[in-house]
Amino acid sequence: MLESVLHAAINVSDLKIAEHFYGTVLGLTKVERTLKFAGAWYQLGSFQLHLIVAERDYPQPVPQEKWGRLTHLAFAIADLDAAKQTLTAAQVPMQASSSGRAAIFIQDPDGHVIELSQV
Repeated sequence: MLESVLHAAINVSDLKIAEHFYGTVLGLTKVERTLKFAGAWYQLGSFQLHLIVAERDYPQPVPQEKWGRLTHLAFAIADLDAAKQTLTAAQVPMQASSSGRAAIFIQDPDGHVIELSQV
């Protein structure tokens, strides 16, 4: 019945900070959106990530050793070492996957966990 993933939507507390993280640090391409509520859409291949400004309590960052066990977004990357250099320069904490795979986990400014896995 399902054919593909179209998008994921996550709530963010500060759009400018989230746009910097997803657009500048992670390098996603921002696309036009015509909705009247605050947010930003990013394109990655046929997938979109929707950032939606919402008023709610946001999770506090959790200890790094637990990141891979939380609900998370996973993105394929070509060069894990280059990603680590970019994230280190941006002062983004990261955790290596405990599975031994070429993958790391990070958190966005609102505490959402993101996996970056080398393919």
